[in-house]
Amino acid sequence: MVWAELRTAELSETAKIWVIVPTYNEAENIQKLLRAILSLDLDLQVLVVDDQSPDGTADLIDSMDDPRARVLRRTGERGYGHAVLDGFRTALSGGAELIVGMDADFSHDPSAIPALVEGTQNADVVIGSRYCADGGTINWPVYRMALSRFANHYVRSILRIPVTDSTSGFRCYRREIVEKLDLDEIRSEGYSFLVELLYRSWLVGARIVEKPILFRDRLLGKSKINSKEIYRSIFMVLWLKVSLHRKG
Repeated sequence: MVWAELRTAELSETAKIWVIVPTYNEAENIQKLLRAILSLDLDLQVLVVDDQSPDGTADLIDSMDDPRARVLRRTGERGYGHAVLDGFRTALSGGAELIVGMDADFSHDPSAIPALVEGTQNADVVIGSRYCADGGTINWPVYRMALSRFANHYVRSILRIPVTDSTSGFRCYRREIVEKLDLDEIRSEGYSFLVELLYRSWLVGARIVEKPILFRDRLLGKSKINSKEIYRSIFMVLWLKVSLHRKG
């Protein structure tokens, strides 16, 4: 099946750190974000996975004409989870040893990427966590904060994953753990996708650690997360508990 189409020059064959950024209508943020990521003292490749944004997000990336920043123009079913998985597949085929996932709206600070990368020296998955010691949120509405904390407490109590922030999308994965997963089996979207991906990683033996981040509510553009999606994730957690079991 053709999942996506890459309409750019050849991707880097040397970068071992790939940063995956799913986008839909992020024209206001994307170029500034890419410049911030590429300014880091890391040898990395940034892959923006765009869901056919009508605002021209993908074209803005191509216009930067930087071989370290490329866009994957998806042609399959839209959705955050599908986009991340297509990014993973592309990164693995491109030789990635570490894969960082993050949002495009500056809620995840690019300056935290080196800490996530460093954390993989002793872990398979490193989470940029809002709720571990020294983590936090800035400019987030009280109701969003309460809902997020409840969701994470709920996930921890049901699935027993030993982390405080299982819904954070700011993560770094070692290649070896991603290769152990059957990506085609993952069906969730949004928050539930992040939980399913983490739970499956834990079930195959991933060593998971958290690094504190300060999460900022977006300043530009419109959030793609809604309360309906969060409530839907509650039922997905129960499905995961029933359908999957801990592997030895």
